[in-house]
Amino acid sequence: MDEITKVTHIDNIKLTDGGKTVTIIDQTQLPNRMVYLTMDTLEDCYDAILKLKVRGAPAIGIFAGYSMYVLCQKYADKPYAEFAAEFHRQKEYLNSSRPTAVNLSWALNRVEALVTGHADSPVSEIVELLGKESVKIHEEDIAMCRKISEYGLSLLHEGDGVLTHCNAGPLATSRYGTAIGPMLLGKEQGMNFHVFSDETRPLLQGARLTSFELQKAGVDVTLICDNMASIVMKNGWVQACFVGCDRIAANGDFANKIGTSGVAILAKHYGIPFYSLGPTSTVDMNCPNGDHIKIELRDPNEIKEKFYAEPMALKEVKCYNPAFDVTDHNLVTGIITEKGICYPPFSESLKKLFE
Repeated sequence: MDEITKVTHIDNIKLTDGGKTVTIIDQTQLPNRMVYLTMDTLEDCYDAILKLKVRGAPAIGIFAGYSMYVLCQKYADKPYAEFAAEFHRQKEYLNSSRPTAVNLSWALNRVEALVTGHADSPVSEIVELLGKESVKIHEEDIAMCRKISEYGLSLLHEGDGVLTHCNAGPLATSRYGTAIGPMLLGKEQGMNFHVFSDETRPLLQGARLTSFELQKAGVDVTLICDNMASIVMKNGWVQACFVGCDRIAANGDFANKIGTSGVAILAKHYGIPFYSLGPTSTVDMNCPNGDHIKIELRDPNEIKEKFYAEPMALKEVKCYNPAFDVTDHNLVTGIITEKGICYPPFSESLKKLFE
């Protein structure tokens, strides 16, 4: 089908000032304000990831690559041993900002491998290689998102209702995104879908970001509270669930934003196909199952105070605020990657991706 309407693509992460700084859209300010942040210090880069100014597993990986390139230019005049030691120190510090998203460590390990693999090269040459590699990570993600979107679109039909949780669109990745990429690509090709976007408590990524992206792209979107997913499924309005992923274990268990496992359980009950969409860089074959995925615990006040004019619970009330949960592989219909769609048994189909 001929492309009809081009979706507007936002550059959410980019190198600026001739590669001396990295600029991001501050996702904490959306949808009411489009604020760009430019940074060149380790502390600012760490803070951007920790405080979700940049978020989404692939986007964090892209940002990490650019950040290390920007940072290493500041000590490019050091002898190799000092350069490598400082690079490793900053890499490990940045890696500690968010332990669950595998793309962060994947990207950081990838650029560090260049440093360790070129110990006999001039430091200036290594820095140049790091710049090229960070751009390559970004370009690869754009291509991956396109392929993931194509595979996801092959599972949809004109007029389908799709439910998504959290945000796995262009802001969380690049270009089309992963979980909502099929709907954006389909829109370009003249297809129409209706997307139900879970608000995604407590940080409201579905409300602030996913509905923003879809509305701007002209896709029919309805925002719902997380606890409304069951009724829209029961009403027959949802034909598929598409969600992103932050880490996929070797057996198909995967971590995603808190609440995803509940969506999967509901989908299983109502007989609705449930898919996770993400690049192969999100697959961690060294992680045997979801029990081995470290879950980040966040500030309890995000539940009681975030986005409220005044606290919604007493100060003394305890809160449990995990950033992610793990969806069991038995609840997953398929895992959609840039290399194809994996079906159960995932321990076999995921392994084949890397053969």
